Amino acid sequence: MSQYSTMLPLVLYDIVSNLPGNNFSPNPAKPRFILSYKDIPFVTIWVEYSDIPIAMKAIGAKPNKRQDGSDVYTVPVLSDPNTGALITDSFEIASYLEKTYPEKPIFPNNSESLIHAFDSAYMSLILPGIKPVFLRSIEILSPASAKFFIGARSVDVPLPWDVKRDASWKLLEKGYNTAYEWYRKSDGKWIMGDTFSYADIIVACWLLAFKRVLKEDEWAMISSWNGGKWAQVLTDVEKECKLA
Repeated sequence: MSQYSTMLPLVLYDIVSNLPGNNFSPNPAKPRFILSYKDIPFVTIWVEYSDIPIAMKAIGAKPNKRQDGSDVYTVPVLSDPNTGALITDSFEIASYLEKTYPEKPIFPNNSESLIHAFDSAYMSLILPGIKPVFLRSIEILSPASAKFFIGARSVDVPLPWDVKRDASWKLLEKGYNTAYEWYRKSDGKWIMGDTFSYADIIVACWLLAFKRVLKEDEWAMISSWNGGKWAQVLTDVEKECKLA
C-alpha cells in the first residue's frame, strides 16, 4: 500500500482528444508519469484545447508567459487539495512534487537545475522537425480545438506544416542522433547512468506523443532510428513509472 493512500487525490488537467484514453500531449504526460512513479493518487480532468483559457481562468490558475512577454493559459495544471497548491507548467509541477513528496526522487543528487537545462536543450533538438507531429495532432482534436491548436502552436512553429515533410523528418532524426550521443555517454540505460530521473521522463513523454499521434509507419520509422533506441527508452520509462 502506498504511504499516500489516505490522502486526497491530486487533480491533473489534461487535453481531451478523440484517441482512446484521450492523452496525447507531452507536457501533461510529464506530471502523470511523475505521479505514477511516486505512487501519488490523482485524477484527471479532461479539457478541450479551445477551452483551456476559460477553464484555467475559472479555477484561478496562473498563465504562462510567451517569449514576447504576453500571457498564455496552458495545461498541465495541477491542483493539490492536500496543500491548496495550484501549479501551472510541467517543470514547475515537477519541482513542486519533488519538494512536497520527496520519496522516490526525480531530481537525484540536486540535479534540478541541470535537468532544467537538459529540458531546454532537448527541446532545441526536436522543435526544428516537429511540423509533421503538429500536423497529425490537429487530426485528433475537435474542429474548434484544432483551430485553436494551430493558432497557439504557429506562434513558435510557423505555418505551413504540410510542406517539405521529408526535410522535417530528417531534422527530427538529426536531433535524435544528438540525443543518442548523450545517452551513449552515460554508463547505464538512463541519462544519469543507472539513476532514473526527470530527464528520462522528458524524453519519454515526447516519444509517447509521437507514438500516440503519428501514423503507424511514421512511428515505426522513429522506432528504427539509432538501433531502436527510442522505442526502448519509452518502454523502459513506462515500466519504471508503472504505466506499461
